[in-house]
Amino acid sequence: MIEQAYTQPDVPGWTQDEAGPYQAIPLPGTRWRPETSPARYPHEYIRHGTAKLLTLFHPASGQVRVQGVTRAANPILHAWLETEVTTILAALPEPPAQPEAERRTMWERWQAGLTVKFTLPERLPPLRLLLVLDNLRGHKTPSLVLWLVEHGVMPLYTPLSGSWLNMAESIQRILVRRALEGQTPDSPDDIMRWLEDTARGWNANPTPFVWGGKRHLRRQRSRQRHQHALGGSGAYARRPVHRRPTALDQWRRSCQVTH
Repeated sequence: MIEQAYTQPDVPGWTQDEAGPYQAIPLPGTRWRPETSPARYPHEYIRHGTAKLLTLFHPASGQVRVQGVTRAANPILHAWLETEVTTILAALPEPPAQPEAERRTMWERWQAGLTVKFTLPERLPPLRLLLVLDNLRGHKTPSLVLWLVEHGVMPLYTPLSGSWLNMAESIQRILVRRALEGQTPDSPDDIMRWLEDTARGWNANPTPFVWGGKRHLRRQRSRQRHQHALGGSGAYARRPVHRRPTALDQWRRSCQVTH
């Protein structure tokens, strides 16, 4: 379902995620320094607080919307999300007129095959946006889900242990690495400002993301060939490789025979 949302051309798709917390302490990373003047870090471990990053990402264009926060509780996250989604929807073209039955079919398409579905209201607005979110309880709050549906937004939740399906994870790793690696923030405000500035720099020349690529093909080939991964390298075997018995195993077997 998530893969279909990324590859279909009919409805714009966005992804949402929260990253962090990031501590306001010296952060590891490479940096350019004069050869005779290495970077020096304070030896005291002082807690200056943490910051998080709220992210909305449009893979097709590469545009990202972020907000640095010190807490990502539901009231904070939901208020930010509703504000940003309202702005996104205002920039979209008006949807064409559709019969009620056709509208419902478009909505129900994105619930096909799900074991747990939220109830769609009797009267549905035109479907204008698909929003991929992680499978968290706060993302399924009835007030948030109702608000999204009323505004023509279909929430799609990644399965448990399936956060790799959320492409917002990828853009966050890029932004965080660019903003924080090798830096020494003095406060959460530094972290939030650097993350937001980095996102603005990214949006000046964004890179679109495409679902698939080498990793997707590699996973697909692995499933088709029924190979078994071997530890220590990227090698595979067509059947499980049994572990060679050790001396301890042989000793235990001899003890069982003796007794």
